[in-house]
Amino acid sequence: MTLQQLKYVVTVAEQGSISGAAKELFISQPSLTNAIKELEKEMQITIFHRTNKGIIVSGEGDVFLAYARQVLEQADLLKEKFLNVKKQSPRFSVSCQHYSFAVNAFVDVIEAFDADQYDFTLRETQTYEIIEDVSRMKSEIGILYVSSQNEEIIRKLIAKNDLKFEELFVAKPHVFISARHPLAEKEAISLDDLEEYPYLSFEQGEYNSFYFSEEILSTLDRKKNIKVRDRATLFNLVIGLNGYTVSSGVISKELNGENIIAKPLLVDEYMKIGTITQKNMAPSRYGAVYMEALRHHIDQADSSLV
Repeated sequence: MTLQQLKYVVTVAEQGSISGAAKELFISQPSLTNAIKELEKEMQITIFHRTNKGIIVSGEGDVFLAYARQVLEQADLLKEKFLNVKKQSPRFSVSCQHYSFAVNAFVDVIEAFDADQYDFTLRETQTYEIIEDVSRMKSEIGILYVSSQNEEIIRKLIAKNDLKFEELFVAKPHVFISARHPLAEKEAISLDDLEEYPYLSFEQGEYNSFYFSEEILSTLDRKKNIKVRDRATLFNLVIGLNGYTVSSGVISKELNGENIIAKPLLVDEYMKIGTITQKNMAPSRYGAVYMEALRHHIDQADSSLV
């Protein structure tokens, strides 16, 4: 196995085809195909499935490519340090629930490295996909919460995928509402206060069990329910319909504006918000800076923590 072979398979995955990768790498298609076959034979895995519509990365290929990218990253660092070769295109990916502090920290990472080229990904996605992304190394870091309702199931799933959960902070549940909401003047809000207002939550797709809900207390019956896929839509509906959602209380006025406020919810519950990562894998330099930035923004956030 050589660095060149690793670069070949990563480029094929990025281009989505042998022909596209061959052009990018300035080699012939037969040479590229043979190099990949030799690597697959040596490692005793199938990285790509060949179909009539092109190539598809296999499940084990996904994992192999994640490790290959890390090896290439480390090789670039060595060249940068000892050969004074400028790194071309750093890569870093985070998958998270919809938390503003996760976005702010991501911005900090990009600003900290200020590369001419980079390939960074921030996925605000469904809970199950966060665990899957980190397990398959599509993302280095995942961010989600556990509570008394879902902690046993989520921790079992994390352990099953050989991941670890590190707590960032514990928060009391809060209600996110419009600053013009009829309940906006209350110091704290009860579930009875919210009964007549639309409840906004993030849709979880195939894994729509309450264990994977992004909002705590998802098992409660509510008369008016609206599910959405993205943060902007949720907050627009919160403002336009006097709706509400339930979250940690950590809020960013820079991202969410002055129109969204957080009020304590009068329930006896907690949210342990933390990161998930591969158990035996040291963080990349981007991951280390991101974790530091997360803690900074959490410390600076306007929130009520337990």
